[in-house]
Amino acid sequence: MELKHLFQASAIAAALVLAGCGGDINISEGDIDNSVTNNNNGGGDTPTTPPVEDDDRPGETSSFLSGQVSDAFGTDVEVRVLSGRLTDADADASGNIVLTNDTVWALEGPVFVGNDKADSVTLEIEEGTIVFGRTGADYLVVSRDSAIEAMGTADSPVIMTSYNDVIGDEVGAGQWGGVVILGNAPSTKCPTDGSDCALQVEGAEEGAVFGGTDETDSSGILNYVVVKYAGFEIAPDNELNGITFGGVGSGTEVDYVQVHGNADDGVEFFGGTVNAKHLVLTANQDDSVDWDNGYKGKIQYVYVQHASDNSDANRGIEGDGDGGDGLEFSQPMVANMTVVGNTFDTEDADSEGLLLRDQTGAHLMNFLITGPQGMGECLEMDTDDTVQANLSDGDLTMTYSVIACSEPFNSPEGAVDLETWFTDQEGNQLIAFEDRANLGLNIDGSLTSESMLLTAGGDASMMDTFFEANTFVGAVGEDDWRQGWAFGFGGGTIELVETTSGCPSGTTNIASVDGSTTTCEISGTITSDLTLTEGNLYALSGAVFVGGDKTDSAVLTVEPGVTVYGNSGNDYLVISRDSQIMANGTADDPITFTSRDHVIGGLEAGEAGQWGGMIILGNGYSTKCPQDGSDCSLQVEGAQEGAVFGGSDNEDNSGVLRYVRVMHGGFEIAPDNELNGITFGGVGSGTTVEYVQVHKNADDGVEFFGGAVNVKYLTLTGIQDDSVDWDNGYMGKLQFVLVKHAGDNSDANRAIEGDGDGGDGTEFSNPMVANMTVIGNTFDTADADSEGILLRDQTNAQLYNILVTGPAGMGECFEVDLSDGDTTALGNMDGTNTPQMVMQSSVLACEENINNSGDFDQQAWFTAQANNSLLDNTATVLDGIYTVDTTTATDVSTLDSFFMSVDFIGAVKDADNDWTADWTVGLED
Repeated sequence: MELKHLFQASAIAAALVLAGCGGDINISEGDIDNSVTNNNNGGGDTPTTPPVEDDDRPGETSSFLSGQVSDAFGTDVEVRVLSGRLTDADADASGNIVLTNDTVWALEGPVFVGNDKADSVTLEIEEGTIVFGRTGADYLVVSRDSAIEAMGTADSPVIMTSYNDVIGDEVGAGQWGGVVILGNAPSTKCPTDGSDCALQVEGAEEGAVFGGTDETDSSGILNYVVVKYAGFEIAPDNELNGITFGGVGSGTEVDYVQVHGNADDGVEFFGGTVNAKHLVLTANQDDSVDWDNGYKGKIQYVYVQHASDNSDANRGIEGDGDGGDGLEFSQPMVANMTVVGNTFDTEDADSEGLLLRDQTGAHLMNFLITGPQGMGECLEMDTDDTVQANLSDGDLTMTYSVIACSEPFNSPEGAVDLETWFTDQEGNQLIAFEDRANLGLNIDGSLTSESMLLTAGGDASMMDTFFEANTFVGAVGEDDWRQGWAFGFGGGTIELVETTSGCPSGTTNIASVDGSTTTCEISGTITSDLTLTEGNLYALSGAVFVGGDKTDSAVLTVEPGVTVYGNSGNDYLVISRDSQIMANGTADDPITFTSRDHVIGGLEAGEAGQWGGMIILGNGYSTKCPQDGSDCSLQVEGAQEGAVFGGSDNEDNSGVLRYVRVMHGGFEIAPDNELNGITFGGVGSGTTVEYVQVHKNADDGVEFFGGAVNVKYLTLTGIQDDSVDWDNGYMGKLQFVLVKHAGDNSDANRAIEGDGDGGDGTEFSNPMVANMTVIGNTFDTADADSEGILLRDQTNAQLYNILVTGPAGMGECFEVDLSDGDTTALGNMDGTNTPQMVMQSSVLACEENINNSGDFDQQAWFTAQANNSLLDNTATVLDGIYTVDTTTATDVSTLDSFFMSVDFIGAVKDADNDWTADWTVGLED
């Protein structure tokens, strides 16, 4: 069959994150029209409903659904509805019922594959096929003796999801039923007198039964399958899970399967012996893995992440026996599992790690359990006699595992002390919560190349031959097997041409964040050009990458007036090398990157550190690049591993930032590893950056790691660390830079902190800065205070028309740090080096103008240069942000064509020439 990639499953992360593309849903060219029509712009051809064909394919064509889905995709798509029972009478010449990927398939009501142990048939689902349900009553049941063969691939997973997801409408848990697979394997609830076992499964209609005596029974194959937005409560304690395994045997293959956003459990095993590898369980609202009825399967590589917005969650594992006679109990083996919780907490449920309770044992190896402050207990065992006995007699073990939680254990009085039980077993490590940053865990749950967890694991193959040998703790080692197919990791989404909700191709419609505005989620790695259209709000979910590093490159275009927000420090945007951002706002319609709190509650609700920030990575030079001419690939600070920069092209072009505001960001991943408002890593001078503001950032406002990007019209307000930071040999030029520390005298540090950080003594940073105003405050602690300009190791600078001032109590307004004997900085000042450090036509008007660290007389150096002066009163130099000082300015246009000719010092001349007007915030404080 010749295939056409029309529906692409690209993206989340997650942190995210992520190179590679995948998840394409393929439509046969022979069956649909290849043209693409945008149904929302009023132009082009109108999609037509495909004709109803008289054929032997399963189900019936729905003209209504075909029309709805065709409208959403902007091209003709046939939707066929499956209902009732599919039996051997419906099979094709191959003897199977085949759901092909040239059609979209809808479930209507409970759809059974076969009758119970009668009329049996195999349901075959081709790679890249979409199957959806519209209500909680729509679900799929594979009966005993029948089978499902859902054979996706890493590039084209099978996607089973909700109608809303397919048409691009608001998505959420519980929008359809789920998948139920029933087999003939044992359950502890089967009759003990040897009579036939037929146990009603929860969630499905009467007659959906499971159980038997065949431990090796096969119900088919689930391979590269993504199940999203399912789960439905039929009645209390009778719910549909994402995937329910009822008495499923070990002959069934389950590998590379995800359940995302399910209203009940992600996967639940009622007895049986089915094994599974490579499970991704994300944002599920009850337990991610649940077992009972004497389940005895084996599972390896399980990644559990509770919702990043701290919404509904419960346990990573809830294990029960539920029905054994005291001798028989559940006893699965699980290896290489990661559980990352959240802060969800209500009277009925909260985010927790593992709870093992009545009549279960287990052998657990290579677990990583962690989460934020406020997550519930990470390991708990029931006081059930069986469980307590299993803790002592070796039927319940946990080895080579790591717990790093604020509440590690819950040990009821009289029960086995879990901390002692855990720490006494081989290879286990209890990490203090405040030291969890030392784990080397990326935001998306993968491990850094330096992580201690890469070699802290045990050999799971010693437990059973089912398990693969490895050395790492957690679900993901050096090879991130989630990439390209799982939702949140580069796959699993349905990419529409343009949705009826207004969300553009490559984004997913979610619940409106403000109750009225269409809200679109962006996640994972964007591997094709994407435009964020005006009129919507856009939510970052995890680490969102534009392109992979120098592969799958893409352009992210952001229209004027668009707002993009993050919900936590885990949400940030990365523009990879060879990709671009084109954010071209206007003074009337600036583009805003901000926090969810700001979007919901207004500017006053926005505080520093409420989301991550923006990272732009380029091919410009860094003094930390290898000196032997080999490829340069430097990990940027603040982002997950793989976000790299550097090269030899200082003219590289990473796009445009014009009239862009980045607000309320910044996040400390670990000490000395923080997200800035905007990080420029090796960004070249071909990039346009002008009319940009960073407001209330928890770390630096802008930081330049090498490169030569130039900036004009830069506003930095309420920054809690350095407003401008450069190092790695930065060689760019800046003009018209306004820095104003917080008006309430809260956290602040330096307006400029300049370093070289990596040069060999002859190579160092040497930017040119003209027309900068610095307005400090009185913030002062043992660790930081409000200061003006600090230049230190291996940096030079050419500074013109600078004005630094602030109230009494502000720290020093200028210093070159010579206290550690840095010979580069001293040589730049005393004329030993060429070019010499320059500061001309500048005024320092501070209580403490210059800090003479070291033996060199910096004050004499400053006053000896042309048109410099030392004052002590802000009122003599500024009126608000406007310059009133009459110092003759240096005509910097004669120094470099980048600079504009000026007749004033400082950043803003007067009200008639106020380039900050109408689009910036925070200057009135």
